[in-house]
Parts: sequence; structure tokens; C-alpha cells
Amino acid sequence: MEDITLIQLILANLALVAGACLQGVAGYGIGTLSAPLLFLVSPSLVPGVALLNAFVLNILMLLRHHQSLSFRPVRYAIGGNVVGTALAAITLAFLTAQGFELAFGVLILLAVGMSVMGVKPSLSERNSILAGSASGYMGTITAVGGPPIALIYQNETGPLVRANLSAFFLFACLASIAALAPAGYIGTGELTLLLLTCPGVFVGFWLSGHLVTRLPFNALRPIILSIAALAGVAAVVNGVLAH
Repeated sequence: MEDITLIQLILANLALVAGACLQGVAGYGIGTLSAPLLFLVSPSLVPGVALLNAFVLNILMLLRHHQSLSFRPVRYAIGGNVVGTALAAITLAFLTAQGFELAFGVLILLAVGMSVMGVKPSLSERNSILAGSASGYMGTITAVGGPPIALIYQNETGPLVRANLSAFFLFACLASIAALAPAGYIGTGELTLLLLTCPGVFVGFWLSGHLVTRLPFNALRPIILSIAALAGVAAVVNGVLAH
């Protein structure tokens, strides 16, 4: 873990405020918005610190929305997530620092593409497994696992989306953390940074409670995806130049 300056900590907290608020409103977003911004602040903040903060947020989300939870479709996505997370752990074991930047950038751009291509798969058992697998793989490497699973929930109601995605992401974060720790991506340094950055999560979650019926998520979507795409391109360029 590289040294993080005070300015970087402030920027990281602001990124997490925005991502946590977005997820509190839409059901997902701390990965799609915050993780690319955290990468731009410092690559050492992803995936470990981003995932730890997402884990904290999803506990808060599930506590808020547990009454709307429908666990049956979630369990299939969780099963797929186990497979995707295992494949991601194997991938990370063979990646160099430069290779990680390339993988991060490519997967971020893939996530953006999935979000804008307009596909609307149904909330079925098969699609839940496939989306869970893709989310587990992408989320473990980049901390951006939202787009694959969000695709199959885009036609569902708000309370169900927020409850089910919170349950799925809570398990997914835990699985990713378990896979990343032995690989050296999560240690005492990341836990220290969690304590310094999680205030942003709590502030964003609190704000979302006041904005859930007011924030125009569809209007914000192009901005969120543009930020993610910018970070993806930056990561690819850095990875290519480093070779």
C-alpha cells in the first residue's frame, strides 16, 4: 500500500459519499461510481478498500430494506457469484501490477458497455446464475460488480431492487474479500484505510434516505457511466504505457 495524502483521503471520502448515496437511491452504484473515482485518486484504493466500504454499505442497506427481500431469486445469483469469484481469484494470482491495471480498465469498460447496450433480460433462475457469475468475477477484480446483476433487476420495483441487490452484494463483497485477502490485496493497510474512508459511506447512506424519492437516477446515469469510462480508459492507457 502506498502512502495516501490528506487530499487523497478527502477525495476518497467524497467519492464514497457520492457512490453510497447513489446506491441508497438506486440499489447499486457504489462500485460503478466510487470504484473508478477511487482508482483515479490512488490505484491502491481498489479493489480492497472499495470492497470493504461496499461491504459496510450493504449491511446498512439490508437493515433498511430487509422487509422487501425476496430471497429465492437471490440464492441463484449467489451460487453464480461463488463461481465468478473463484475464477477472479485465480486470475489475480497471475496478474502483475501492470496486468491488473489493464484488466481493471477492460472490465470497467465492459461494465459500461453492459449498462448502455439496452439489453433487458428477465429475472429468471438461469439469468440470475449468469449475472451472479459475471458480477462476482468483475466485482472481485474491480469492485464494480453492479452492472451485470442490475441488468436483470431493471424492470423490478424500487424496494425489491434495493433489498435483493443489498443481500446479493453483501454476500458478494464477503466472498470477494475472502478471495482477495490470501492474494495480498487486503491487509492491515486496507483495514486502516477503511477506517479513514468509511465516514463517506455513512454520510452518503444518510443522504440517500432524504433523496430516495427526489434524485433523478436516470438523469444521472450518463454522468456516472462517463466517469466510469474515463477511469477505464485511464487504467488501460497506464497499463499499456507500463509495458
